[in-house]
Amino acid sequence: MMHDLIKLRHTLHKYPEISNNEFQTSERISAFIAQFNADEIIKLSKTGLAFVFNGKSPGKTLIFRAELDALQIREENNLPYSSVNEGVAHLCGHDGHMAILAGFGQLVSANRPQKGRVILLFQPAEEIEQGARDVVEDPAFKSIQPDYIFALHNIPGFEKNTIIIKEGTFASASKGLTIKLKGKTSHAGEPESGINPANAISRIIQDVNMLSNDKSLFNDLVLSTFINIKLGEVAFGTSPGYGEVRLTLRSYENSDMKLLGDSIIEIVSKICSEESLGYEYEYSEDFPATVNDRECFGIIKKAASENGLRTVTIDKPFRWSEDFAYYTNKYRGGFFGLGSGLSQPKLHNPDYDFPDEIIQTGIKMFYQIYIEILEQQKTDN
Repeated sequence: MMHDLIKLRHTLHKYPEISNNEFQTSERISAFIAQFNADEIIKLSKTGLAFVFNGKSPGKTLIFRAELDALQIREENNLPYSSVNEGVAHLCGHDGHMAILAGFGQLVSANRPQKGRVILLFQPAEEIEQGARDVVEDPAFKSIQPDYIFALHNIPGFEKNTIIIKEGTFASASKGLTIKLKGKTSHAGEPESGINPANAISRIIQDVNMLSNDKSLFNDLVLSTFINIKLGEVAFGTSPGYGEVRLTLRSYENSDMKLLGDSIIEIVSKICSEESLGYEYEYSEDFPATVNDRECFGIIKKAASENGLRTVTIDKPFRWSEDFAYYTNKYRGGFFGLGSGLSQPKLHNPDYDFPDEIIQTGIKMFYQIYIEILEQQKTDN
């Protein structure tokens, strides 16, 4: 079976598709999973699929998730299965995650639950934040009402087949903030006749940096990273009357993210009032923090131990974000890392390629988590 899974992974890698356009990817997954005779297939969002394996009697609903989408980055690998779609590539390992979930499906098919049901969820659009959100808001998913949901992500920089765990927040909250400043254009020789946002932008940068560095205001780490500033045009005779400032906000805790965002808008409002500017703001790519439920964390930790796998318990959450947070915000969830190699290129790098040798470990972890919950149900009344 491993040969078939590796072949599947390479095929998915060769034909990647971007978020919400994973139509052929979804078809390939459906064709592969067909051999396992799922009891039901539920379509979710634009391209998502959920394969349901029912038990003999009612019980808990357990979901395992993988992602369908690739990145809009040009691959720089000379592989037999390198991407044939120019500017699109599986440089985050979603091809490997899908192979893991498919392999787990074979084991579930051969050992179906006595109680409840197990669902393999192949989710679209993880890379652009809306994927999990759209799935969670889909009426078909709302009708499922899972008791548990689990997922993994390969993580370069850790030894292959190491399990990376953390109770509570595993990955940070993040969101983009765009601030639009509206003044009045004038001649550069008569700047007093207009309202130039330049000074306000300078003050906003200074005050936001001071805010983010004030550790007394927040429970844990917050970051405000200025990523883009736009002011006027290349016209030396014109004093601009419009500007934009874009930031990425990050925090370990959801409560800190709200406080950070609200405080920044207060700063902008005050400065714009003093500078006689109008302003608008909007958020985008909004990821809550991915928070591991205590029980799910314990199940993951035990599954690693039962498989004889080395675990690394991280002290602080990762600073990257993961849309799995939309599930953990509503349901008991568990998310863990799977080491993909100390010398493995980083995620989203153009020379990244998911290591096939960790597929089996991912399958074993999912299966042991499944077994642990099956054993729990034997003692349920």
